[in-house]
Amino acid sequence: MNSKKTSNRVGSLAGQVLQNQHSSAIQRQLAGSALAQRQGSKQTGGGMEDVASKVLNSPKYNDTTKELAGSVLAQSNRKR
Repeated sequence: MNSKKTSNRVGSLAGQVLQNQHSSAIQRQLAGSALAQRQGSKQTGGGMEDVASKVLNSPKYNDTTKELAGSVLAQSNRKR
């Protein structure tokens, strides 16, 4: 089980992303994953690890998207 959980700051950011009708699909996907991990009982799945990694390695995503991706990736399964 993963002992890490989404911080209050990132949780708030994720909530704002989900409420903003102009947020991209990738932002919404990352925000949903971050919020699902808010209590620390869930960890990032392999598919989301790949998405988050690609976001962090691409220059085309903004700081908000990269912050969400970093949070999601930080909660991944280290054995994978």
